[in-house]
Amino acid sequence: MRIGRHHIESRTILAPMAGVTDKPFRLLCKRLGAGMAVSEMTSSDPRFWRTAKSLHRMDHVGEPDPVSVQIAGTVPAVMAAAARHNVEHGAQLIDINMGCPAKKVCNAWAGSALMREPQLVGRILAAVVESVDVPVTLKIRTGWDASHRNAAEIARIAEDAGIAALTVHGRTRDQQYAGSAEYDTIARIKSILRIPVIANGDIDSPRKAKQVLDATGCDAVMVGRAAQGRPWILGQIGHYLATGELVPEPSLRQVRDILLGHLGHLHAFYGEATGVRIARKHLGWYAKDRPENAAFRSVVNSAQTADEQLRLTRDYFDALAAGV
Repeated sequence: MRIGRHHIESRTILAPMAGVTDKPFRLLCKRLGAGMAVSEMTSSDPRFWRTAKSLHRMDHVGEPDPVSVQIAGTVPAVMAAAARHNVEHGAQLIDINMGCPAKKVCNAWAGSALMREPQLVGRILAAVVESVDVPVTLKIRTGWDASHRNAAEIARIAEDAGIAALTVHGRTRDQQYAGSAEYDTIARIKSILRIPVIANGDIDSPRKAKQVLDATGCDAVMVGRAAQGRPWILGQIGHYLATGELVPEPSLRQVRDILLGHLGHLHAFYGEATGVRIARKHLGWYAKDRPENAAFRSVVNSAQTADEQLRLTRDYFDALAAGV
């Protein structure tokens, strides 16, 4: 798949997820086979660009190409300025968020709330496309609610505005993440566009990814929640789509080594105290569905230092591997 001048070799893309797809996680997923990893959402409001959180989100030093940064907002000129600012800080693609269902985002008329304002959507997209010399992509939902499924209208506006690729999460905003993804809606959108379309929603295995691509005709899939605690799934899906071969699940020792590397990067990137705190949610995802995971999380979440967190994690996975 090509997005502008960028060739995306693997047809599996890591979804932008607030508080999840930070630099350590993006680097890990790219190393494990993701064709592209989109950053967590960044605000278009310049008042927040110098905060510690924003500075971390704008750190792309050493990140493999292509670097995709998602921005959110409602004012065309402000969104255009945010796009330029992020390009100046290393973004090679700008992704516009019109798919986030979170109340605090939608209450500000950003994210998926924008789908209720097609004319404003057109102005935002045109302003951002005209403001930067990198490809601009867009992520949407199928609509605001069951009575207002207007994704096809928004998709045509996006293509006319010069959007280089479109991702569709197959749910309306009011569904949040409940129910089943509407792949038939995604297929209809793909059928009316010339630009690449990426299918998103409920893709949690290589076979499911292929089923979705076959059903929708899309160019790639985007994986979100299924990668939490299983970052290797992106490489597994990409390999299966390219070859038809299933890659075995990693061994417990391989999972341990992936996780320890991830924790170490979090500690180094955020500093020990913040890194230890942020790592706790990832530890919960990695240990989910494994024996005695509740007891492990209770113990490891009490760790206050990086060394202690790493030691407890290593001991847990070593014990699982040894069958203790």
